[in-house]
Amino acid sequence: MKRMRIRILTLTILTSVVSVRAMPQKLSYTERQLEMAVACIKHFEGWHNMKDYVGYGHQLQKGERYSARTLTRKQGDLLLRLDLMRNLYLFRHYGKDALLLSVLAYNVGPYRILGTKKIPKSRLLRKIERGDRNIYNDYIAFSRWHGRQVKSIKFRRQVEYDLFFVR
Repeated sequence: MKRMRIRILTLTILTSVVSVRAMPQKLSYTERQLEMAVACIKHFEGWHNMKDYVGYGHQLQKGERYSARTLTRKQGDLLLRLDLMRNLYLFRHYGKDALLLSVLAYNVGPYRILGTKKIPKSRLLRKIERGDRNIYNDYIAFSRWHGRQVKSIKFRRQVEYDLFFVR
């Protein structure tokens, strides 16, 4: 059963990677940058053993039945990559900022950036869409938890910005 899950996850991720790479547009990130993004997320997320989050911060969706007790590191890595690829697909139209936005969305959720009916589109995304490259403060602003600035999250945002912002 466990082997079957790993095979299904692997196939899903490979399909995602192939479909993204098969797109006619040129990718705005290298494989090395993608691996750096995975390592960065693993470092800051750590290993989750909670009810709603497993592995390296994967939020369980309806119908998913992963157990925090039985999930292996390899399965956690595959879930992280799958989630990151989904985010990259969502932000593919933002060119060189796609990886930066995807890493941020992995932590805060894509709806906080893209907006919903109830949540407006983020100021960060509106600036990027206008072509304004002065986004440091708007990116770092995503370092709040329950309305309060958290030093460790601010540090994480600074590291992400330094690694993935393309001038």
